[in-house]
Amino acid sequence: MGKTVQTFTIPTYEKQSFTNLDGYLNEVLAESGVQDGMMVVYCPHTTGAITINENADPDVKTDLKRGLDETFPNKPDYIHMEGNSDGHMKSSVVGASETLIISGGRLILGTWQSVYFCEFDGPRERTVHVKVIEG
Repeated sequence: MGKTVQTFTIPTYEKQSFTNLDGYLNEVLAESGVQDGMMVVYCPHTTGAITINENADPDVKTDLKRGLDETFPNKPDYIHMEGNSDGHMKSSVVGASETLIISGGRLILGTWQSVYFCEFDGPRERTVHVKVIEG
């Protein structure tokens, strides 16, 4: 069996983006050898997040970006000195982690679902931690 926690770094290239993590997660799962259990995907950043959403139509990611920007605009009257309060709000709403079910050595996702790292204050190098739990 592999490491207890796998960590990988991903680059982001825009202020706000969604990076598909499926390849990373399937590699971690294969290395673990776990057939049945859970996988926790965790983001240790306060302006990043993890989500599960559609992987078929790229317009979904575009609409998510627009909706989040409309809901959480970066207002000039915010007092956080780094100027990225909108990224903190988006991260808090989307969430820092997702838990996935493993069955038969595969992640259970819907037909159109993928796991994404959400960047809300890029571009940056970001870290993602993955824990596979057998059982």
